[in-house]
Formats: sequence, C-alpha cells, structure tokens
Amino acid sequence: MPSYLEFRNHQREQYDFRWRLLAASILVLCCFGILASRFYYLQVMRYEHYQTLADNNRISIVPTVPNRGLIFDRNGVVLAHNYFVYTLEITPGKVDDLEQTIADISALVPVSKLDRKRFNKLRAENHNFISVPLRSHLTETEAARFAVHRYRFPGVEIRARLFRHYPQGTLGAHLIGYIGRINDKDIKNLTEAGDLSNYKGSDHIGKGGIEQYYERELHGVTGSQQVEIDADGHAVRVLSSVAPVAGENLILSIDSTMQKIGEEAFAGRRGALVAIDPKTGEILSYVSQPSFDPNLFVDGIDSENWKALNESLDRPLVNRPLHGVYPPGSTLKPFVALAGLEAGRREPPFSISDAGYFSLPGKTHRYRDWKPAGHGQVDMRRAITVSCDTFFYGLAHEMGIDRLTDFLQHFGFGQKTGIDIQGENGGLLPTPAWKWKRWKQPWYPGETVITGIGQGYTLVTPLQLAHATAIFANNGVAMRPHLVTSIQNNRTGISRPVKPQVMDQIALAPKHIDLVREAMVDVTRPGGTAVIVGAGSPYSIAAKTGTAQVIGIKQNEKYDEKNIAERHRDHALFIAYAPAEDPKIAVAVIVENGSHGGSTAGPIARKVMDYYLLGKLPDAQPAAAAALPAPEPIEEEHSEAHD
Repeated sequence: MPSYLEFRNHQREQYDFRWRLLAASILVLCCFGILASRFYYLQVMRYEHYQTLADNNRISIVPTVPNRGLIFDRNGVVLAHNYFVYTLEITPGKVDDLEQTIADISALVPVSKLDRKRFNKLRAENHNFISVPLRSHLTETEAARFAVHRYRFPGVEIRARLFRHYPQGTLGAHLIGYIGRINDKDIKNLTEAGDLSNYKGSDHIGKGGIEQYYERELHGVTGSQQVEIDADGHAVRVLSSVAPVAGENLILSIDSTMQKIGEEAFAGRRGALVAIDPKTGEILSYVSQPSFDPNLFVDGIDSENWKALNESLDRPLVNRPLHGVYPPGSTLKPFVALAGLEAGRREPPFSISDAGYFSLPGKTHRYRDWKPAGHGQVDMRRAITVSCDTFFYGLAHEMGIDRLTDFLQHFGFGQKTGIDIQGENGGLLPTPAWKWKRWKQPWYPGETVITGIGQGYTLVTPLQLAHATAIFANNGVAMRPHLVTSIQNNRTGISRPVKPQVMDQIALAPKHIDLVREAMVDVTRPGGTAVIVGAGSPYSIAAKTGTAQVIGIKQNEKYDEKNIAERHRDHALFIAYAPAEDPKIAVAVIVENGSHGGSTAGPIARKVMDYYLLGKLPDAQPAAAAALPAPEPIEEEHSEAHD
C-alpha cells in the first residue's frame, strides 16, 4: 500500500505557500502603510491642532476675578467695600464619601449646622464639578491646621476669596442693595447681554439697588493666568497673565448722617421717605422702614433669617419708596389746584360756601368733607391751607377726569421716574379707558369727584410723590431722579460726573405757582394742618398733609381711630419743600397706619430738612412746637366704590 508521502504534491504546496506568504506580506505592508499614513496625518497635517490640545493639557487658563468697585456716600463715607477671607471649599464630584469627609473635616475645623445647611443649599444650586464653600471666614489658625492635613482630603481646598461687606449694616439697605451668588437666572441674563465670559471665576453678582443697576461698572473686567500644571494637576509656574481691571467706584448723592436721621425718625414705624434736590434730581435721602442687613445675603442667607424676613408682617424686604403704592390723599390737592388754575376754572377771587359736603347735580349722595360742619367761605388758597375736600370735589367734577389726569401726568404721576434702581413701580393714574380695560365697566362721575382728593383708584409711590413735589418746587422743570453723582476710575482716580437730566418742562403761569406756593406755606403756619411742622423754623416751608384710608367706611359712619386695629388705620402722608422762596430740598413721607400727616409724617420730614439746611442734628422737640396744641385730626373722605 503506497504511503502518504507518495501522494503529496510538493510543487503545489510550494506554490500555495508562496501565495500565502505574498498575501501576508501585502497585508502587513498595508497595515504598516495605514499606520504610517495615520502617523503622517496626526504629526504632520494635524500637528498644530494636537499641539494645542497637548498644551491645553499642560497649561490651564485660570480666571482672575477683579476687585469689585466701592460705594461711597457724598461725603466719602464707605457704604460697601471688599475684604479677603479664607474659605474651606469642597468639589462634590471629587469626593467619594461626602458625609464622611465633612465629618472628618469637622474634627479639624468647626462646621456648624448652619454651615451644613448653607453648603447643601449651594450644592443643590450648582454642578458637582464646581467648588462649594463649606466654611467661610476661617481664622489663620484654622486655615493652617487644615493645611497640615490637606493631603487626606482630595477635592477639598482652602481658598482666599473676596467678600463684600456693608459696614453701615441696615442703613440704606434698599438703595444700596446687596450681592448674592450667581444663579441660573443671572447666567441667562448675562448670556443674553453677552457678558457671561467676563464672569468666569466670579461667584457673586448685584441683587437689587445700586449693586444691581450699576453691576457692569462695579464688577470690572476679569483677568487670566496661563498656569503650567503637572500630571497631578498641581500648578508648576505661571507662564503669562493678563491683569484684571478693578470695578469702578460709585459716589452717591446720599448723606449717610442724613439717611440715619431719617431712618431713626420713624422710630420703629413702617413707611418711606424720599428727599430730592429739585434743581438737580439728586436723591438726598432714601428711607424704607423697616430695613434689613444686606450682609446676611452675601454668603447665602440661611433659612431661619430668610423665613424671619420673608414672613414678617412688617415686610422689611419691600423697597417701599420704589415698590410701595398708596393713595396720595390730600397731598394731591396742590397739583389739582394748579390744574384748575391753569385750566381757568378757579381764577381768584373764586370761592365756595362749604357746608361740609358735596353732591353731584340731581344726586342725593353726599361726598363728605373731613370737617362735618364745613369750612364756610373758601377760596383756592384757604382750600389748600385747611385741606377743604368740598372745594376739590367740585373742581375735579368740573374739570373732568381726562383733563385732570392729562395735567397730572406731567408731574410724573402714573409713570416711572427713571431712577437708577431697577424694578420701579409706575403707580396708577386712572382713566375711563383704563377702567374699561381692567374691569369692563364705564367710568362714573363720582369716581372723578374722589380723584380730586387723591382717593379712588389713584396710586402713587413715595418716590413719585417726592418727584412731583420737586417738579413743582422747580417751577415745572422735571429733573430725572438719580442716586449716583459720579463714577470713579480705580486706576486713574479720575471721576466722571453723572450730569443732571431734564425730563420735562411744564409751562406754568408764575402767578399760579405763586398762589399755590403761598397756600402751601400757610399749611405750616397757625391755622394750617401742619402748624406743628413749621413751628420755630428759621426757614419757610411749603407743605401739604394727607391721609389715605386703608379700610372703607359706610356713608353714615365716622372714622374712629381708637376703635380700629393699628394696621387698619389711615396712612399718614406729607410733602414739603424748603426754603419756599429758593427750594433746595423736596421731601415726601409716608407712615403706614400713621393716621395724621401733620403730626406723624410731618415731624419726620422736619428733622431731615433741619439737618440738610441747617446742619442741625435731632434733639428734643423745640419748645415753641411743644407749646402749640396739635392740629385737628384730618379725616378725609374716601370712595365707598373702591376700598
């Protein structure tokens, strides 16, 4: 039997082997060709691209946060400044067991329950790869103690951060505002404004007041450093840097001493005060009571303080001069009087016989005067001096709502003043068109009647009331109210002033202005509703008192303050400017549930004016004023149709 070897085809096997070897060689050459091509592509054609990526792995761009600009009052008193503090921060994404890590840290550095709550709140608001402060304001001893054990805590580090501080505490908190941590809404706004890149490395942003309105000027320009890092992510050296540009300083028109006088004058009552220089529009004092401490918000307010502020019946977070809206009451009467004079409806010696009420023709409903027996014979000047409701009921009805509101809007009623704080309320100057749009109801003649004494639907902010008073004091020239008088460059020290801006100029007859001014001066003299305010004053004061009803009273009922809960009592209002012959200050005061403008709101304004005009600090009530009896309470008529 033939063996296997006798049947093998050696020639065929050699042929097949050569083809296999050739195929394998070609495959190997192709593979090497592909690798060579890839190497060529990566290292020659794409060299610059991958060189950049490699550098980025070696070089880190670290943003350098600029110093935030400072805020001063008109005399150089610091209202907001910065200081460096040590903070202990955790990057959650780099920590395996967060709770155990915090527990271990607590053995080295005290961490309170409040610190943990704030940390958890900030952690929920941020991504895991962003460092979150666990403890702020570490002492040097605490920082050194942790630094020794730093190697035990990956993802935990000590940073020196710049913190905002408001050394005056609650003083002027609503006008200054505060800074808080940047949230998603802020990021959206910055993105839309194209400013997001300037906030790399920044954690805080202005939240309200001057801090928010002038955020761009205060923040400055973020710098950067090119830092070489090793394989462990530690900085080796700084390759290059671009210095940050510090934010600009703001100088306000506010006098902090005057601000303190105004706030303390409220003596725990709720309300607002705004004082303006009529000739420039500078805000001299901006009071909202009660106030709050803006320092609570800088590092993230804790839940207890937030609850106390947010749920308080006194609403300390409400910016009353800007957001609070109130019926103007009788403080509107000088402007209604001027409207009547300009329209030729009440030219002297026109007068009426006041029986204590006004009724529309053919109607029996009585719109009552605050004085039930009436004021007798009353002309324009006396009507303002004694605050005769009946006179202004008739004047408003005769003018008509459209003509009246058209005139009043020139004094800023029903529209924003344009002050340099965001979120201003425009108030309400009602018209038939507004009522139809809002309620789908026609306008009634009685609603025009009560508009004449500042009641019904009419609503104003304290800022608007002060602005209107300043316009009148400036003979019809409306200046834009503003809080910042100059902006100072931190590098050069050069300040650029904020120029006064004329908003409107109302053509008013001098004789009409003089008549209303004389009547307002009479308000602070014997026989006027604010005699206690003018008593003993070395300068003349033009003023008007007012009250605004909080709850409605029926036609035949009488307002009795003693039988009404404190929070249901009338608001007290007062407007004034001085000196009457050459006005340098215009003031509006509202005391919530203060009942009487002359005896409650007026003395607050007097203290502010005394300091500004005389440099006089508050003391005991002047003897001349103390000897005089308080003026008769004014109980002004309100609309039963709009409570």
